[in-house]
Amino acid sequence: MRGKVTIVGAGFVGATAAQRIAESNLAHVVMVDIPQKEGPTKGKALDMLESAPLMGFDSHIIGTSDYKDTSDSDVVVITAGMPRKPGMTREDLIATNTSIIKSVIEPVVKNSPKAILIVVTNPLDAMVYAAYKLSGFPRERVIGQSGALDSTRFRSFIALELGVSMQDVQALVIGGHTDVGMVPLASHASVAGIPLAQLLSTQQIEKLIERTRKGGTEIVELLGEGSAYYAPSAGVTQMVEAILLDQKRIIPSAVYLQGEYSVKDLFLCVPVILGASGMEKVIELKLPLNEQEMFKKSAELVRQTVGQVRL
Repeated sequence: MRGKVTIVGAGFVGATAAQRIAESNLAHVVMVDIPQKEGPTKGKALDMLESAPLMGFDSHIIGTSDYKDTSDSDVVVITAGMPRKPGMTREDLIATNTSIIKSVIEPVVKNSPKAILIVVTNPLDAMVYAAYKLSGFPRERVIGQSGALDSTRFRSFIALELGVSMQDVQALVIGGHTDVGMVPLASHASVAGIPLAQLLSTQQIEKLIERTRKGGTEIVELLGEGSAYYAPSAGVTQMVEAILLDQKRIIPSAVYLQGEYSVKDLFLCVPVILGASGMEKVIELKLPLNEQEMFKKSAELVRQTVGQVRL
């Protein structure tokens, strides 16, 4: 029996995530957006559904503005929010997107009280904190999608630099989902089991780390309007798959830390095991001193951002 996934926000990230999830036959999908966008939301859903015979999937997709259609969802992915424009930081979106999160959490919780929430809206670490506080859900069921995206960017850049298959690259990014707070872990990056430090110079690695931190900004500047959606939707799909199929996959995600990594009462990205219960375990890594310091500074920056959230 297929599960049910609701995508809140039928923009580029939401619609692309809905398409990926449906085409993977993971779940039936409901895209929900504001009443003013009900027509386009239904149109996108119908368009996706009509591709099913060609793409070989049987998942149903509907578009709606009525949260009753989302009832009893297993996973709810929140993508709704204003995207960045060139010159904007993620933190510039706090007031507007906090208001949007407040407007969607109540109907989501009312209709799917047992769901696992995956928050994508920026600034991620602050918005997932807002969703956690407003929903009243346990921390295991409120997760931010950041590390899956940031890590795939790091992996991609490493593969491009070395000219190797992207499938052979393993790398993690932890910390805040910000240009300055992101912590790509060079110490834990490898290619087919070979430590990255044996393949690239310190200078090359530093350039890859910096590009990873500014990966989202690079795309925003290139697009000129809107922000990334192909890689973010792929990250969402990976997380949804791990949860619905109870895969126990280790995926870096923003979770509410309660003493892990010496951080308390704050959402930060760390490696976690994702399964049917949501966040099932935090993996605490042994980090070299320089990465410990970067993580500590990241926590301080995120705490400042969260302090601007008004619920």
